[in-house]
Amino acid sequence: MDVVLQLRWPCPLTSVHYDLTRFDAAIVDLDGTMVDTLGDFAVSLNHMLGDLSLPAVAPDAIEKMVGKGSEHLILSALAHVMPAGGAAPQALFDRAWERYQHHYLAINGQHSAVYPGVVEGLKALRSRGLRLACLTNKPTSFAKPLLATKGLDGFFDFAFGGDAFARKKPDPLPLLKTCEALGTAPARTLMIGDSSNDAKAARAAGCPVVLVTYGYNHGEPICGVDADGFLDSLAEIHRAAS
Repeated sequence: MDVVLQLRWPCPLTSVHYDLTRFDAAIVDLDGTMVDTLGDFAVSLNHMLGDLSLPAVAPDAIEKMVGKGSEHLILSALAHVMPAGGAAPQALFDRAWERYQHHYLAINGQHSAVYPGVVEGLKALRSRGLRLACLTNKPTSFAKPLLATKGLDGFFDFAFGGDAFARKKPDPLPLLKTCEALGTAPARTLMIGDSSNDAKAARAAGCPVVLVTYGYNHGEPICGVDADGFLDSLAEIHRAAS
């Protein structure tokens, strides 16, 4: 019997069904999709700002900065605390980047948690024979240790960070390169993410895309993003596949 995945969301949209046999692989985002890393970001950024004698940034402000890579995150944090209209000079960014890396690597995973349902969802995808890759804009040197710390690394054939390719999401290049590594066609590779970055990259690459409703998405409502469906939990895949 075919396995049908019903995607649910709290949005007034038409229900979408997916037959998992349509796919050979899935590409899964990390921050905001599998792991709630806001605590790690807040601790690392505020330690960094303290080293620079700059004021701290509240977690709710940081949440809106997440998703476009560490460079963007640092620049956004610096802009948040700089005088209005001011831009961080290159020397300040360089120092900030060095301190951020130092602090993030020291606490990576200590202030973060795997979202409920993630392990069940990954198990269900693997049980259907799908190859899996983690694709994130987070640096690879941060992403791989985090996956290992949270016990998620064993699910993935590949894990690519934002520095693995010449461009980051929302550019389609990372998805196309990940499909090449997986040996799958984009049309048969499901993208699972939490933001417009994931959806735009998937659309441009020709991958079907579903988004979780609990992620970051730059502080914008997820229901306004062009996607094929929305999941309240990756465990919905588990329930549909059982």
